[in-house]
Amino acid sequence: MHYDFDKFIERRNTGSGKWDTYDDDVIPMWVADMDFAVAKEIKVALTQRVNHAVFGYSAKTLPNLLNTICERTQMLYNWHIKPEEIMFFPGLGSALNVFCNAFGKPGDEVLIQPPIYFPFMDAITNQNKVVKHAPLIRHDNGQFITYKIDFEQLEKTITDKTRMILLSNPHNPVGKMYNKEDLSQLIHIVQKHDLIICSDEIHCELILGNYKHFPTASISNDIADRCVTLMAPSKTFNLAGLSCGYAVIQNADLLLQMKSASKGIVPGVNVLGYTAALAAYQHGNHWLNEVLSYLKDNRDYVIQFLNKYIPNVRTTCPNATYLMWLDCNQLNLPSNPQTFFLKEAKLAFSDGSMFGPGGKGFIRMNLACSRTLLESALTRMKNALQDK
Repeated sequence: MHYDFDKFIERRNTGSGKWDTYDDDVIPMWVADMDFAVAKEIKVALTQRVNHAVFGYSAKTLPNLLNTICERTQMLYNWHIKPEEIMFFPGLGSALNVFCNAFGKPGDEVLIQPPIYFPFMDAITNQNKVVKHAPLIRHDNGQFITYKIDFEQLEKTITDKTRMILLSNPHNPVGKMYNKEDLSQLIHIVQKHDLIICSDEIHCELILGNYKHFPTASISNDIADRCVTLMAPSKTFNLAGLSCGYAVIQNADLLLQMKSASKGIVPGVNVLGYTAALAAYQHGNHWLNEVLSYLKDNRDYVIQFLNKYIPNVRTTCPNATYLMWLDCNQLNLPSNPQTFFLKEAKLAFSDGSMFGPGGKGFIRMNLACSRTLLESALTRMKNALQDK
């Protein structure tokens, strides 16, 4: 079956966070969800579940999904996990908060590497911990912006109050994938300073090209013992609204602490989320292959457009995710770029300053839309800059 991702699906007035936050004349390119219809098999599975017409509490253990997750993890990463090492969450935002609550005590430090997905910072402060920044190093490599870990600065940032590190891999918003060498060097520091690591790998199947994802916990048994890995079908298969994610925790003590910290606060998996996740993992690969090809073409189109019409905007070329990180600092805008483009071009981007140090003057753009909509957005962007 061939999927038509060029087809525009009207999402306004459907309760969509992406489309109903701004006025009807605004093109939303901000929050990370796709404008694409899900795989046929997911729709069929959900329809069958709805036709059952009973929506009671979901089971505490979901053996079909658990076994499918284990099989998929083994197939994709040669990483052997067990069903009892999986803990479900309705979303990875709640999982980040549980992690920051479960370990350490108020006033302890949690290390992050900005620019970074801003709920990392929220989770740390929500749980009365202290944010410690070890910013990524930016390089301007030809026409692209690239980033790498500043291992020296990272280790210097660690104090006797640092307890944890939050890692984004693949990285949101810069789209970087960490290789084994990166992870091994990071793991050495984590072990040396006796830290616990939470590795957010929610974008790990959204790979744009010939790259391979390495789960942090799969690098060695030692790091698996001090790692909480967050995954979900939500970004990969466009299921975020159905609230089904999970953590892989291979250390029984860490798992017990996570469960204790979430008790009475974090609800179970939505029955429709469970149904959709199972159908996605079992039958969604054909759809996924097609959508990855489409997203890669969208990424390349943005790069070509910027090079031709707005060369003063520098961009990443993401290895993974459907997010592009655009540096607008050379445009000399009268306000921050998110505000400028919303007012002058009726375009809604994510404000780079929300992502911490290194984000000022940037915007994050969502590529997961039809090519026609993407072309319209970029044209509006170009025209607004010509008229300023």
